[in-house]
Amino acid sequence: MRVSLADARRIWLRAQRLDVREPFGAGPDAAQRAIEHLGYVQIDTINVIERCHHHILWSRIPRYRRADLAHLQSDAKSVFEYWTHALAYLPIRDFPLYLPQMRRHRREPRHWGARVDPADYRRVLRTVRSGGALTIRDIDDDVLVEKEHLWASRKPSKAALQLGFWNGVLSISARTGMLKTYELTERHFGWRRWPAPATERQVLDDLIDAALRTQGIVSVASIRHTRTNPIGPLTRAIAARVRRGALVPVELEGAERLPQWAEAATLDAKLRRDAGLVHVLSPFDPLVRQRGRTELVFGYRHLFEAYVPEAKRRYGYFTLPVLVGDRFEALLDLKTDRAGRRLLVRAWHWLGKGSLALRARIEDELHRLERFQVAGE
Repeated sequence: MRVSLADARRIWLRAQRLDVREPFGAGPDAAQRAIEHLGYVQIDTINVIERCHHHILWSRIPRYRRADLAHLQSDAKSVFEYWTHALAYLPIRDFPLYLPQMRRHRREPRHWGARVDPADYRRVLRTVRSGGALTIRDIDDDVLVEKEHLWASRKPSKAALQLGFWNGVLSISARTGMLKTYELTERHFGWRRWPAPATERQVLDDLIDAALRTQGIVSVASIRHTRTNPIGPLTRAIAARVRRGALVPVELEGAERLPQWAEAATLDAKLRRDAGLVHVLSPFDPLVRQRGRTELVFGYRHLFEAYVPEAKRRYGYFTLPVLVGDRFEALLDLKTDRAGRRLLVRAWHWLGKGSLALRARIEDELHRLERFQVAGE
């Protein structure tokens, strides 16, 4: 089936739940529904505007509060942290999908764990097991070492805690900014018996289902965005779905040679008329994070310049793209002045023609973002 770029944009916006203002309702349950629908919400350390896990949820839940996510993680225990293509919040229903990854890491540590002294690792696990959940600040008897890289800690216990996390032995039971509280996984979730790990086929099927749910129209590259599964098994699984009629091949305007697929119901559904909603998005929003696909469908490729030397930046340190309806219209370099309780616009770049009326609409959304930024929790 041939699909125009205009329809492809609307299909993806509907899949991302950015075509209506309040698709998930309000309160902690809305945050849970959003995470379950999106499959993951990325976590990031940059706090110039708002940490992206809060920003992504706020973009889809107008009345979102940071405490809603804290409740899900620490009280309801219905989300957990682990690695997709980056550190992220995931729905607890998906824990079995990541158990194989955790077990592989125990055998072959790849993340910050290959150089952890086994004695330090055992000591830290004994401390948590006997004394309960703790943060790195609760450990003050480390013999400090030199950093191996910029983001490392001088405390050997931090690397040991991280290794326990990657191994799945420890879970992050609470988070205050970037300060994490670690707890034994089975004690945090109250498990007497761990869930059974997913099979390779179950992991693959979930990967395809999640992409279809959040993108509408998919390619092999867009499906593999969060997990680098082998291309061969993925291609065969897609072909099997096509043969039984579960997927329809799609010819996308301007990308006719790129194999893509969608569910028939997605293509047959009546597309919502453009409501002209304004969204000031995080650069890590799922709609923006797949740079190549966003460029293919929207004609916009986000340039993230936080790690670019200032003299070489084109737009700014932490620019946010502005989506109006189904078009990216502006790029804003923003900064939150928390002491002054205001949002600063350091630079405004039009991606389209721009107008005074459009600027006024974007400024209304900036005021809404500012109120969220300075609101106390």
